[in-house]
Amino acid sequence: MSFCSIPPVGMRAESDLWPWVALRMVPGLRVGLYHALLTRFGEPAAVLAASQRELAAAGVPPQTARAVASSLHRGEAERDVELAARAGARIVTWADPQYPPLLREIHDPPPYLYVRKGFEERDGLAVAIVGSRAASMYGRESATALAHDLALAGVTIVSGLAYGIDSAAHRGALAAGGRTIAVLGCGVDVAYPREHDDLAAAIAGRGALVSEFFMGTPPRPAHFPIRNRIISGLAHGVLVVEATDKSGSLITARLAMEQGREVFAVPGQITAARSRGVHGLIRQGAKLVTAAADVLEELRIGSPAAHRVAGTTGNPEAVSCLGTVGEIGAVGERIIQELNEGIAGVDALVSRTGLTPREVLRILLEMELYGTVEWFPGAGFGLRRNPVGRSDEVGWTVT
Repeated sequence: MSFCSIPPVGMRAESDLWPWVALRMVPGLRVGLYHALLTRFGEPAAVLAASQRELAAAGVPPQTARAVASSLHRGEAERDVELAARAGARIVTWADPQYPPLLREIHDPPPYLYVRKGFEERDGLAVAIVGSRAASMYGRESATALAHDLALAGVTIVSGLAYGIDSAAHRGALAAGGRTIAVLGCGVDVAYPREHDDLAAAIAGRGALVSEFFMGTPPRPAHFPIRNRIISGLAHGVLVVEATDKSGSLITARLAMEQGREVFAVPGQITAARSRGVHGLIRQGAKLVTAAADVLEELRIGSPAAHRVAGTTGNPEAVSCLGTVGEIGAVGERIIQELNEGIAGVDALVSRTGLTPREVLRILLEMELYGTVEWFPGAGFGLRRNPVGRSDEVGWTVT
């Protein structure tokens, strides 16, 4: 069931938001019932104004109906809205045009989300990257590199701000100058894990921190499986990098399957316990991923948004998602000349070549997909001395 009967409206004043929060605070009123009441009454304020008889006719249990009609939670809800505003968080309701379209499609979308800083239209093309908290160096480097390369292609990276794979994915996206969204198992004003304070601040500046939990809610074990449906719901697909056979990441992958989203998996060592869950997903049909190109290829199938974000409009003359042969070859040579001097970051290449950051990122990803350059985490881009791609087709050379 969805809120399909509620038309999106413009931004609401804070005074209009408390009913959304108050209704969520009613004990025993689960998300499914919240959905049903909104569909029947139109908006939370109308639900709270309904009589107990009207609520009972809508299928609300007597005790819950009394709690709804009492409006006991108004003061608490108004306080929650005020705390959100103080923390720089927006409450994005189902009736808000900024509510993520992909999330609307799942069967139990949150009625509203607390969001710092905010969603953007380009977040419509997103991939979730999840995996083990106790990740190996291989897993962290894989997650960082894949997130980095996907972000370069315009894909928003979604994860959960946890240790291990999650934080590596967020950092990879940020290093590429891309967008990333962290879905929390606590309030958006709660620092968890505390060691990720700086990372959370960076995400809030260049992406979004998201939660469905009330302000000030501490992290609890039960919260994380609940938030996983949002991680998968915000994305076109979920990429799992390292997971044991009982990992919470497998819950996210299962939810993705139930939501009709793609599931991707990075293979690991056959003897490693943290790879068993990933290998199980591959046996079940998850797409095996060894490079960002594997994910991009899948997303371009039946995904016009992917074509737009990646830089084409479906033009058959374009040889890839990033430009024509002639365009890439002419400017690619300038970057090759600079990388002949050694590894360099994007900022350095922008300064030396006079190209825009967008042009440099676009060309670097194209060359990486062709196997001409590779990314070294924490250092920058460098030439691959034994290129495996088709550099001869575009005029790139490695000397």
